[in-house]
Amino acid sequence: MSTGILYIVSAPSGAGKTSLVKALIDAMPNVRVSVSHTTRAMRPGEVDGVNYHFVSREQFTAMLERNAFLEHAQVFDNLYGTSQEWVEETLAAGHDLILEIDWQGAQQVRRLMPQARSVFILPPTQQALRQRLTNRGQDSEEIIERRMRDAVSEMSHYVEYDYLVINDDFSTALEDLKSIFRANQLEQSRQQGRHADLLSALLG
Repeated sequence: MSTGILYIVSAPSGAGKTSLVKALIDAMPNVRVSVSHTTRAMRPGEVDGVNYHFVSREQFTAMLERNAFLEHAQVFDNLYGTSQEWVEETLAAGHDLILEIDWQGAQQVRRLMPQARSVFILPPTQQALRQRLTNRGQDSEEIIERRMRDAVSEMSHYVEYDYLVINDDFSTALEDLKSIFRANQLEQSRQQGRHADLLSALLG
């Protein structure tokens, strides 16, 4: 059995990353999404252990001291981290795995796992991004302005990624994302592991 592929998926807040990733894993059963640890407060509708592992700053610091994270970062005033042990176990089981992390975390992961593939999701315009952030109805105008400034800074890192997906039309963006995963699943080395008996029979 071939090991899974690790994917990094990044985007500015409001670009639709979470919705696209959810639709992708619903359509592709072998793909998993990493559940990060975070110190931020739980939002309405979120479930501990499903959306995030919600921990205190003290718990997060203790994990950091044990080198338990593959990557970690501070986003706004909150800490986020990905369990290295869980990532390695999931890939070893043959599942493709998505890390939804920002460019800071992506740089850390590439240093430790340079074979990871990376995808950056962009909005079609700054105006569309602002509208999506406003339509959430969760943040004040001051926070939206801060998120917009951070978004422009984050988007400047798109050059560090292997693939770019523009989320203008959701269905088109989803098909673009699926095509990236499908193409990587058809790589010769992966197909060789998956179809060893067939290849042996064809060449026998």
